[in-house]
Amino acid sequence: MSDHVQRAADLLASHRDSIDRLDAILVYTLGERFKHTQAVGRLKAQHDLPPSDPAREERQIERLEWLAKEADLDPEFAKKFLNFIISEVIRHHEGMQR
Repeated sequence: MSDHVQRAADLLASHRDSIDRLDAILVYTLGERFKHTQAVGRLKAQHDLPPSDPAREERQIERLEWLAKEADLDPEFAKKFLNFIISEVIRHHEGMQR
């Protein structure tokens, strides 16, 4: 294998190692986030509060779009991602209120 091909292979392996670590961080971070949203859901159910808070959700989406721009991430992707998470949280909260 030529030297430049080996360097490319080493760089590829390094990028993949970073991706693997970041994937683990994302999964554990989402797990931690859902622990908190489940606690919120239990509080809402105990106090007969609605499972969703549209005003907060809108603020969170705006905040995430701003953070995405700061992080050089496509804001539309970030918005879709947060909307997916919010819909899952609401689904869980609705299930707790039954």
